[in-house]
Amino acid sequence: MEAKEVTQWQDEAALERFKLISPLIDPALDPAKRAQLRQGIARNNGISERSLFRYEKAYREGSFTGLKPVSRVSEQIQGPFPGFREVLDEAILLKREVPTRSVNQIILILEGEGKVKPGLLKRSTLQEHLSKAGFSRRQMKKVAEARKGSSRRFCRPHRMMLGQADIKYVKLPVGKKGRMKQCYICTLIDDHSRYILASGVYDKQTADIVEAVYKKAILNWGIFSATYVDNGSQFVSKQLIRALSQLGIRHLRAKPYACQSKGKIEVYNRLINSFEKECKAKGRMTLDEANKYWEYFVEEYYHQKPHDGIAEYYVSMGREVPEGGITPQQEFTRDSVRLRFMDAGVVANAFLHHETRTVDKGACVNFGGRKYDVGLALIGAKVEIIFDPMAPGTITVHAKGMESFEAHPLEMSEYCKPRPELPETMLPVKPETSRFLDMLEKKHQQRMQQNADAISFASLRKEAAEGV
Repeated sequence: MEAKEVTQWQDEAALERFKLISPLIDPALDPAKRAQLRQGIARNNGISERSLFRYEKAYREGSFTGLKPVSRVSEQIQGPFPGFREVLDEAILLKREVPTRSVNQIILILEGEGKVKPGLLKRSTLQEHLSKAGFSRRQMKKVAEARKGSSRRFCRPHRMMLGQADIKYVKLPVGKKGRMKQCYICTLIDDHSRYILASGVYDKQTADIVEAVYKKAILNWGIFSATYVDNGSQFVSKQLIRALSQLGIRHLRAKPYACQSKGKIEVYNRLINSFEKECKAKGRMTLDEANKYWEYFVEEYYHQKPHDGIAEYYVSMGREVPEGGITPQQEFTRDSVRLRFMDAGVVANAFLHHETRTVDKGACVNFGGRKYDVGLALIGAKVEIIFDPMAPGTITVHAKGMESFEAHPLEMSEYCKPRPELPETMLPVKPETSRFLDMLEKKHQQRMQQNADAISFASLRKEAAEGV
């Protein structure tokens, strides 16, 4: 391995370490504030505070150079035979060329090229030293996965620019006699302020609950520029994308298996675990009560609690942060960007579902396991039904040439109701004559006249020929 290549990865590692500790090396920070920032950085980056302490010390003692890690391949490697260091360098080069090469394949290549005598280099020995150098199969896999997507963190500069959504599984005592039952908390969070735009506890995991949360958020806080979701079927349904598109909201998807790109909502989801424990301690409750307590948890606890992510955002920009931190409520309400509200009717219409049905001979359509009476005038016709999936008791029926109207579930009474009168346009009309027979008579007369004209013309041609 060339010295230049070793220096490159050491420089990159030092740069990543410097990015982590840059908020901590400000001389103006008091020890308490520095400790608070260190805790937040460690938690948000999955690194121990001990490591951050070590990086800070290395930077104070050796500046940027002190952050460089030692070479993965030590200069004092004691191998099992003379010249092992050169053989290991060749093995690392082979691994870098094709990361999927196995240790056995590398040994075969080295032996075939005469780099090492057959049988001298053992598989376990090479595997151990490759692992120490950072080139084991597991380490190479992590590097490949990291390169597929960006690990660079982001935060929109203002509220309502991006909304992130997710569903969290929880077990709550909402079953019979307070038994724990699987529930789902669906949440839409503002990317900049970490403010919860809308959320709810549900006993099902369908696309309907996601649409309900989006609809609630837009009605309460207005529209946002874009939304960012994973590839779960509930978040990529045609109905949701159609509704958001009608309202001018862009629908963005995270890359498959890239959960780190939705770190804000994932960090928030971890807070739900404490809510789950409190509900278990509270004991038996209904689903409505669970929603009530969840609302209290969000409004009185989460929104009022200083958020480390908000402070970290401003520190990264060189801005001062109040000693007590900034809460999601404070950050959302103090933003200078105005909220953009839309007419409630427009929002409601955007989230309505549309399906096609054929009216049966009983003048009904089937929907949701029930029959809806739509009137005799539409028997046999295809109609479009429009409904709210969260309130399907009433549907709106639309048919060509008719005004839309509401239809209600058919009620089966004890006795048969009087047959409703047909509309005037469908009532039978007594004919004055048989228009079909009249048409045939007219057609027959026209054909006879055509035959007569043909005979006259033939006679005229014959007389003209005799005269010649």
